[in-house]
Amino acid sequence: MVRIEDALRLAESRNLDLVEVAPNANPPVCKLLDYGRFKYEQTKREREARKGQKQLVLKEIWFRPNVNQHDRLFKTKRIRQFLEEGDKVKATVRFRGREIAHPELARNLLNQVAEDLKAHAAVEKPPVLEARSMSMIVAPGKALLKPPATPTAVTGRPPEAGAAAAPVGAPAVQALAVQREDVKVPTPA
Repeated sequence: MVRIEDALRLAESRNLDLVEVAPNANPPVCKLLDYGRFKYEQTKREREARKGQKQLVLKEIWFRPNVNQHDRLFKTKRIRQFLEEGDKVKATVRFRGREIAHPELARNLLNQVAEDLKAHAAVEKPPVLEARSMSMIVAPGKALLKPPATPTAVTGRPPEAGAAAAPVGAPAVQALAVQREDVKVPTPA
């Protein structure tokens, strides 16, 4: 333990800052460090952590209540593409004029879209009438989740016959070692 005056003098002599790390501890804990550099490295770490994360994106596709089958299938195909990219999709049926008198048309249309996407998506929010539109939200289903890459994809060649298979998700180096176990090295005679 060092008195605060001595710690401040030591920090100034080393051209560093005295930073209180644990103010609630008894006695409070302080560190000698360059505070500007510390803040810079902290923001850099936070930026790197955010870089790896995928931003949640909600795409929207609009329909009309009296859309024909080809247009519905075309837009459903586009929804499937968005889902394969990992995005959520909001399918919206917009009403104009007196079309609002027939909300069952929109509900049937959205149910058909959900049926078309049954293998690729899960309905996160069922069709709901909001003002002059009816919408539902679909999210990527488990069928779209891609399995991790196998070691054969990492090495670029299939395993040899009789070779022990590497566990899924194993590091590439380990996969290479497993595949090379069956390679026979000729011994000098």
